[in-house]
Formats: sequence, C-alpha cells, structure tokens
Amino acid sequence: MSDIQFSSDLLPQHIAVIMDGNGRWAKQRGKPRIYGHRMAVKSVRETISTASRLGIKAITLFAFSSENWKRPEEEVNVLMDLFMTVLTREVKKLHKNNLRLQIIGDKTRFSPALQKKIAAAEALTEANTGTVINVAANYGGKWDITEAVKQVAQQVSEGQLQPQDITEATISQHLSMADLPDVDLMIRTSGECRISNFMLWQMAYAELYFTDLFWPEFDEQAMLDAIAWFINRERRFGCTSEQLQSLMIQ
Repeated sequence: MSDIQFSSDLLPQHIAVIMDGNGRWAKQRGKPRIYGHRMAVKSVRETISTASRLGIKAITLFAFSSENWKRPEEEVNVLMDLFMTVLTREVKKLHKNNLRLQIIGDKTRFSPALQKKIAAAEALTEANTGTVINVAANYGGKWDITEAVKQVAQQVSEGQLQPQDITEATISQHLSMADLPDVDLMIRTSGECRISNFMLWQMAYAELYFTDLFWPEFDEQAMLDAIAWFINRERRFGCTSEQLQSLMIQ
C-alpha cells in the first residue's frame, strides 16, 4: 500500500472510470479477449479499495455500455456470466467494509436471474455509509438524460409542472445518481481519449484524465497518480484564475 497522503478537502468527491483495454491487453499476451475481462476484476478491487481508504464519496465504474450489446455474442454472454459471478462473490466483501453498491442503467434487458441478483446486492448494502460504488451496466449518458426528460414530461402532462419552471435542477433530480455530487474526475484507461456516451450530464465540469495503461494494468499507484494529477488542476467552472483567487481571499 502506498504511503501517499492527500488532504481530504482537495480530493474529488466523485470519480468516474471507463475501464477500457481488457481485450487488447489479453491479445498482446496471446490470450482471448475473455481472459482480459476476467483479469480486470483485480483492478476493480484495487480501485474500490483505494477510493474507500481515501474517503472518496462515490466512484462509478463503466462496466457495460448500452452499445456493448453489439459485441460478439460469446463475449457478451461471458460478460454477463462474469457480472453474475462477481456480484455473488464480492457483494459480501463490500457489505463487510460498509460500502454501498448501486447498479445504474437499464436493467430490464438483463436475465431475470441477474436482475434478482442485482436487487439482492443493492438491498444488502443500501444502509451502508461508506463509499458508494456505482456500476454502470447497460448504461448510456443519452439514455440517462432521455429517461429524465420523460419523467419531467410526465409531470408536465399531469399538470404538476409548468414548462417555464423546468430548470437544470429539475432534470438533475431525475437522473441516475441524483443523490450524489456530479463527477469531479473521469479516468479512462487504454489511451483512448473520448467519453463514449458516459454520464454526459454529470461530467459537465469533470477533469478528464487519460492514461495509456490498459485496465488490467491499472493498480493502486495508477489511481493515486490520477488523483494527484486532479489535485494539481485549477478548476475554474467558467471563471478566470483572477476571479477564483479573489473569491478565495474573500
């Protein structure tokens, strides 16, 4: 374990991670893509452990996008089986460590058995007060916003809300993870430099960190490096540096 220490008030409250490069990592080693997915579980454990130890409020892991159904059927089936296995094996550890698990995304496409397993895992950990672990599965940022807009439209049609009263906060209240702060730091592995329809609304002001490491190579030190990079960023939220300094002095 690293002995690096960070001031808690400088840490990101919410970290989002696009876990990319499992297949390419495996291919470089002469293994099937499936091998990369299986080996990626270790990186998930280390990332969650590090976030929890630092007191990060929430971490969201992009496990399976709504576009990933287009992948070869065998790979999709293995990913679903792996999802089931990890839920079965890991949820008790999360609960023991006071971590809360949430699965975000359209869960209706999953098998009844997997939906049942997800519900049980969420129920077991829902009262825990430690780091919130969000796993984005069959998730897309456009889907998330669309679902929120549908709910707002329903309120308008029922006369509960007037169109002129709709604000950004109105939309935010109906998004996934509405009870959590927006993302401060987004990490993507494997050298790709895009956000791939991930949490489009919640990452409006996130700092974007891209690393060439493949996800199975991402360990505690890599996580700490990303957080150190974040701490050294100047987050202006539309203001100038001079304005920020003036506000800090006041």
